[in-house]
Amino acid sequence: MIDLKKDFKILNQKVNDEPLVYLDNAATTQKPQQVLDVLRNYYEHDNANVHRGVHTLAERATADYEAAREKVRKFIHASSMKEVLFTRGTTTSLNWVSKFAEQVLTAGDEIIISVAEHHSNFVPWQQVAEKTGAILKIVYLKDGALDIDDLKEKLTSRTKFVSLTHASNVLGSITPIKEVAELVHRYGAYFVVDGAQSVPHMKIDVQDLDVDFFAFSGHKMCGPTGIGVLYGKEALLNQMNPIEFGGEMIDFVYESHSTWTELPWKFEAGTPNIAGAIALGAAIDYLEAIGMDNIHRYEQELVAYVMPKLKAIEGLEIYGPEAVEARSGVIAFNIRGLHPHDLATALDMEGVAVRAGHHCAQPLLNYLGQASTARASFYIYNTKADCDKLVDALLKTKEFFGL
Repeated sequence: MIDLKKDFKILNQKVNDEPLVYLDNAATTQKPQQVLDVLRNYYEHDNANVHRGVHTLAERATADYEAAREKVRKFIHASSMKEVLFTRGTTTSLNWVSKFAEQVLTAGDEIIISVAEHHSNFVPWQQVAEKTGAILKIVYLKDGALDIDDLKEKLTSRTKFVSLTHASNVLGSITPIKEVAELVHRYGAYFVVDGAQSVPHMKIDVQDLDVDFFAFSGHKMCGPTGIGVLYGKEALLNQMNPIEFGGEMIDFVYESHSTWTELPWKFEAGTPNIAGAIALGAAIDYLEAIGMDNIHRYEQELVAYVMPKLKAIEGLEIYGPEAVEARSGVIAFNIRGLHPHDLATALDMEGVAVRAGHHCAQPLLNYLGQASTARASFYIYNTKADCDKLVDALLKTKEFFGL
């Protein structure tokens, strides 16, 4: 992998008199200059509302906005632009799907999620179960990853929705989505996937995976905040009621009733995040120029390099699968006798940015018997030198606290 740090000006700074080592990529990634330039160019030259104007700026903005949708379509290999909805992010996308579930579920129907889900793929399903009388079932883990046998046991003829993370934001474990989709569809259920932690890091083909819905965020893949995507199979999106009303999603308004426009705009009420969508398109261009297979391979190299060094630190416990090839670039860990927040604060004093807390996955942390963990997460601009700095900072932290 070529050194990409030159594209990310934010990484060229000192924090607490130390060169910044940014290892909080599972929370959000930094943005390359190429994406920031597109964002600035839009506001300086093309800013206008989309779809409803015939003047030149409106036509340019509309063309760029819809071109970004086509880039997303190609990136995830959807069959049609009608299947690509722009949202605020993964959380919004998953909440939209939960509204569809409310529309179709009845008392006694079953929903399956896993204990490893982010709250955004946990709480909406609790709410759906409460409102509809559906039963929420939880699948547990085996060797730090989804227990497929437990899933098989919990699938029944009453199962209507299965919603799982593709890659855990805590464990780094990767779910075999294609295999699970086959199982889920055998029972005639809908399969929803939280792809927030997978889309930035590996090649995705929603048709090959045969998922019914797939959600992800722009800001975790070098794009801006406030833009995300919901992919849904066209037939299902046609059945799904709009979530919000007004603006572009309107076809015609009568005094007594209203009608909705066609997909994908049926779901995009009001003025969308035009600049965000266009910049997401630029982020996709940036990632594709590197190559998603190259990105995945490089991140696995980094994890394979750093894992033995972390395991060699006495008192450090890592959560998730043992095998490097079974995990993404997310590593959650604790040091015995040290609170994760103290650990993260000490690392910050060494210039190393990691996350500490429950990572919006409290059921998982409870299952692991931990209140919180520290988490280092890697991306394309990280290097083996960053790995070494993390290990060095951890050893200094242990020494400082007398551990």
